[in-house]
Amino acid sequence: MRPNLARRIFPCFDEPAFKAPFEVHVARKKEMVAITNMPLERTEEMKNKPGWVWDHFQQTPPMSTFALGIVISEFTSMTVNKTDKANSKVHDIRVWARPDFIESLVNVTDKVENALEVLENFWGLKYPLAKLDIIALPNFQATRPADSWGLLLFRESELTSKGSWNLAHELSYQWLGDLATPYWWSDAHLNTALVRFVTAYTILQIDDADSLSNWPMTMLYSIYYELSKRYPHGKSTVIKQDSNSAKTELVFRMLNYTLGEKTFKRGLQKFMTDRQYKTFFGDDIWNALTEEARIDKVLDEKISVNEIAASWITKDRLPVVDVIRNYQDKSALISQKIYLRERPHDVPDQDKFLWWLPIILISQNNLDFTNSKPRIWMKMEREIKLENIANSNDFIILNPEEIAPFPVNYDQTNWNMISQFLCTNERIRIPANTRAKLLHDAWNLAYAGDLSFATALNMTLFLKNERDHLAWDPVFTLIDHIGRNIENPEIYDKFQAYVRLLLTPLYKDLGNQPVEGESETKAHLRSSCKVFLCQAGYKPCIEEAQKAYKKWMEMENPDEGNPLANQYLCPVFKWGTWEEWYFGFQRVLKFPADRKQSERTYLLKTLAGCPNDATTINKLLNYTILSGEDLFKDNDIYLIFNMLTGNPKGYTALFNFLKENWDKLKIRFEPKPHLWNSLVTSATSVFKCQEGFDMVSELYVQKQGDFGTADFVIERALKNIKEEVKWSNENLPVIEKWLENYLKENNDSTIR
Repeated sequence: MRPNLARRIFPCFDEPAFKAPFEVHVARKKEMVAITNMPLERTEEMKNKPGWVWDHFQQTPPMSTFALGIVISEFTSMTVNKTDKANSKVHDIRVWARPDFIESLVNVTDKVENALEVLENFWGLKYPLAKLDIIALPNFQATRPADSWGLLLFRESELTSKGSWNLAHELSYQWLGDLATPYWWSDAHLNTALVRFVTAYTILQIDDADSLSNWPMTMLYSIYYELSKRYPHGKSTVIKQDSNSAKTELVFRMLNYTLGEKTFKRGLQKFMTDRQYKTFFGDDIWNALTEEARIDKVLDEKISVNEIAASWITKDRLPVVDVIRNYQDKSALISQKIYLRERPHDVPDQDKFLWWLPIILISQNNLDFTNSKPRIWMKMEREIKLENIANSNDFIILNPEEIAPFPVNYDQTNWNMISQFLCTNERIRIPANTRAKLLHDAWNLAYAGDLSFATALNMTLFLKNERDHLAWDPVFTLIDHIGRNIENPEIYDKFQAYVRLLLTPLYKDLGNQPVEGESETKAHLRSSCKVFLCQAGYKPCIEEAQKAYKKWMEMENPDEGNPLANQYLCPVFKWGTWEEWYFGFQRVLKFPADRKQSERTYLLKTLAGCPNDATTINKLLNYTILSGEDLFKDNDIYLIFNMLTGNPKGYTALFNFLKENWDKLKIRFEPKPHLWNSLVTSATSVFKCQEGFDMVSELYVQKQGDFGTADFVIERALKNIKEEVKWSNENLPVIEKWLENYLKENNDSTIR
């Protein structure tokens, strides 16, 4: 029935604010079963239609039309009667599926009961209906489960998966969304954000930690990257909605910490009690939390949760906090500004951006991470001064555990003390989430130009002895980001040697092969580690990939299918022989029409994006673009252009290809502006150093007035490259010097 399909079933006002009780009556064949929101009241024969019956269901509580649901099937079910401590029946939980599939779902009722218990405790209200039906649908095509009230529809695979996230998420909507409903669609993002927070809370309570072990970090990091761009979200409304919802979820998490879990829960319980069977506005949530916070005296009478939340929710940006300590008088100057990671930092009106920030501070002499009460709130202030924060020889950590979504930059001395402490066995006194935050903040602040790369690289030294997957979680993204900014081949080789030295001890400890019963997080960490070691030229990895690839090359009919895992393709195409690459290219040329085309697409992506050899890339471009063959369609060519932007050899080869074949390429692609613009963008926009700037400038002068629709592309490219050149001139010498010292102190026997 979502969002407005109810009107196709019956005449109605289908806006969420219109709630009404429903009486549902379903006509069905006798051999089938009808399920709707409420329990069955009675069944009666249809007098004039043999083999048919009427099912009459109990009246629903007041609800929005989109909460209605009806399923008619030949499914079978498992039933659990949930009882309370007084041993009286509370409600039925039934799981429905195809008769030959139902045995696969024996654990689902336990998951549901566990989640319901947490949710009932969280909201202070029992599950609001007399029954709950969970249905596993084969070939269910919806992008997410359908959560009618008391009736949840899932893909079969969603119910057989190991974790409980999907179940807990849809169960959360039974209270927030069905029992209490946003008055209008404009408050739906707030509803979604709070449901996501409650889901995460539920999963952590039932100790299903493995499926949620990177929360909130992975979500937080992606929000940092998106909102630090010059133009967040691009033109994508979907990305904007998702990032706003995720950011609001993090605001709820911040309030849970800063107000205290008891106050936070009691505030939401009062809100739910007041708005059950009714609708609500966003302010109803914030007002309930403010009222409870003042009662519990955890918030000043002059402060409202509404103004705190609004300072975050109404901005498509996040702050960064700078901490400059005075070690003589034990004070610190704390200032906030907009967090900009992507260059140039020329966002209009950036001086006007201010947030309400909880200042939660921990010092080395008292590493107590359980106290999340703010020392003070920065009330939309540019800077404040804190007195008596720590002794001069103790480091401090601001915003531990990512309580609020902002990175923190310190003065050089404080960063050095943190780095040295993390290299000792004492580092486990700092929780893994905070270790990850410190590492992530340092690298991203350096990438943004706000911190020396020597300091950021020093923050990775503790990883030699680190094995917690949470602390490693940001490392792979950071390696990728920095690697993409090093064009100089000599520095890049040193960086790859550093990556091998960084990851090899971890990989050896994890083992090359999965172990039966190991956690998903360990398997994921091994996989990520292996991918990046292969990219960095780790010999055992390359030899393993080539051995697997050889089996494909020796097949009698290699076009019947690819027998090796996708993870082996890139190492072979990057570090292997020309014969190996050409064999892969032949498989694209001869790809059978009856095989999955997604396999061909992946193969073409790796053939274009992985090679480290300009000659190979040149041959690819000549054959796919200049040969006149019709095997490569516009989508293939667009994909090739895009993949070549991933490494300096690729986009440099593409630039030279454009320059040398200008007339032919212009004739071919100018009638297709999207491809012409893509070619010019990919060939000119990714350079980072002065040499690249000079090459693009020379082409611009030579072909001025001849770029057509791509004229704006190259002008923008020159502006961006200028910023990147400045960054490279400032940072690459620092990175190179640090890498040289590091490699002198460590022996890398894996260098190719």
